[in-house]
Amino acid sequence: MNSRRWIAIFLIIVPLAFNAVFFALGSTFNYPDILREPTDTILRQFAEGGDSLITLWYLFALTALLAIPLALMLYGIFAETTPQLSLVTTIVGVLSGLVQAFGLFRWTFLVPFLSTTYLDPSTDEATHAATVMVFEAAHRYLGIAVGEHMGYFFTGSWTILLSVMMFRTATFPNWLGWVGILSAVGVMMGLLEPAGWQPAGLINALSYIVWSLWLIGMGITLLLSRPTVQTS
Repeated sequence: MNSRRWIAIFLIIVPLAFNAVFFALGSTFNYPDILREPTDTILRQFAEGGDSLITLWYLFALTALLAIPLALMLYGIFAETTPQLSLVTTIVGVLSGLVQAFGLFRWTFLVPFLSTTYLDPSTDEATHAATVMVFEAAHRYLGIAVGEHMGYFFTGSWTILLSVMMFRTATFPNWLGWVGILSAVGVMMGLLEPAGWQPAGLINALSYIVWSLWLIGMGITLLLSRPTVQTS
């Protein structure tokens, strides 16, 4: 019972931490809209943020990594009723945390160096151009391809798998499973943004809010529920 309570608390804390850092980045760095700005604008605003902005990015990456222990914890909730599916779901959940954190850590370890080099008055023209090229390559690959594209895919897939398992246990109501599927589909709409479908970004952002509320709903439900006791 104590382990279920801790899992429930973790389900509530993770989305709250994620959104707290997300909104802090939005107010200090105009995230995520800043990602659509030219490289010059991004690097200059990043430099203006100083160490506090780097710390925020580090915390944001850590909130992504929290998906890993969360996925491992949830395995214990569903393993008894759906052991094989629960194992697959756990692997997908771990991957979702890894790819998103891998993309986000560039803001802590790569972008500070690039920003400093770019704004250094002593930087020659060739180095200046190379810095822009490195940033844009990392921005497209680590940011769009790994952090966003793969992150949306694995997060959405993990959420759908968890929702399916909800239908097979009495712990969670069916409507919570449907909310999870709805939020997952919305999150995965972000996969269409690089293809030029403009509404994808807004749908993805709103769906992450629903997804966060869904995780909190899971935690509250788990807190209020009682484990099934088998009698012989």
